Amino acid sequence: RSSDLDERKEKQPSRFVKVQDVMSICDCSESHAYRIMKQLNDELKKKGFITTAGRVPKGYFMERLHIADAIF
Repeated sequence: RSSDLDERKEKQPSRFVKVQDVMSICDCSESHAYRIMKQLNDELKKKGFITTAGRVPKGYFMERLHIADAIF
């Protein structure tokens, strides 16, 4: 059963962006990428959302940075 779960994880694209994604898309350093992610997560916290350090919801990231879907 765990192999079924592993296969589903591989097939589904992540709903979150991680630091490497932010670095690539924004063409910035790792420290700057983490600052961007912290800012976005702080904004989400103020709106009452639960956040995870080092990850930002892809939709929110794209909205705030005015990025088209084609990048992902």
